[in-house]
Amino acid sequence: MLTPEDEKPHLPPPSLWPLGFAVGIACLLAGLVVSLPAAAVGAALAVVFGFLWIRDVTRGSMTPAPHVEPETRAAQPPVGAQPATVGESAFPRMEEEEIAAYPRSTFLSAATLGLGAAIGGVITVPVLGFTILPSFLNQPEADVDLGPLEEFPEGRFVIATYLEHPEQGEVSRRTVFVRNNGFLENQPSFTILFSRCVHLGCPVQPNGPVDDDAERIIEREDGTEGVRLIPAQPSGFGCPCHGGQYDTEGNVTAGPPVRALDRAEFSIRDGHLYVGSLYSVSEVEGTGARARIKKYGLAVPGVHVDGPSAWLYPIEVPR
Repeated sequence: MLTPEDEKPHLPPPSLWPLGFAVGIACLLAGLVVSLPAAAVGAALAVVFGFLWIRDVTRGSMTPAPHVEPETRAAQPPVGAQPATVGESAFPRMEEEEIAAYPRSTFLSAATLGLGAAIGGVITVPVLGFTILPSFLNQPEADVDLGPLEEFPEGRFVIATYLEHPEQGEVSRRTVFVRNNGFLENQPSFTILFSRCVHLGCPVQPNGPVDDDAERIIEREDGTEGVRLIPAQPSGFGCPCHGGQYDTEGNVTAGPPVRALDRAEFSIRDGHLYVGSLYSVSEVEGTGARARIKKYGLAVPGVHVDGPSAWLYPIEVPR
């Protein structure tokens, strides 16, 4: 006969594995935004704890239930009849190990969960791919022709505005402050400051006269919008949003910015000045062609690139 213990419904034992699984999923989602290594750690935690959780839940169903034959009286076979368990035509006897150890209800539950997980994956993975993956891809930066060298007089700043990718429209518009520093050891030198404030990304403005009447447009050969060049005589640069101030080398002189203005690489081809990839600068020592620049990879606004404060940003934020 079944005992009261045997009649109790099977319930999964209390476990901490669901908590670990939830932590793994949280790390995975956070890692997709912050860093791929962190996402990999979260995925590993989710897989390990998920496996342990499933093992605990199904452990009871995998253990054969106690099989107790009810009290019965042996049936008396008819006179002259042969018992069903005797002879060549006897029914096979079911051994104990042949008793179903995995109930149908458990199989259906597992199949339902698996199908739901598959459908969720099919729906979720493409969405995450389209929304998050582009943040981790290197965004191409094309060299842009700013015009002939004659458009950049030595010792003067010129405000250059252009579309880095004309096919993308206004979202690719950039403004840089270009100064011709003359020559250093027979090599031309240019200072090219990016107009994005390194506090929160507002557009920086020149502190000084800007000759809008002398604006020139350098036409592109492909017929798209050309480069706009405006002469200026700034004594520095200022951010109208939060009061950040920079000198003519891009160093911070006042306000909340955490580093010097970002700069752009340049090259000269066939007498034209080309602006290249952007990079971040912690500070600049000296001026003009003899300036010593502490160069780093391009970082987003508000992020320190050197010193103890940079330890707070060990993982590069996608941009």
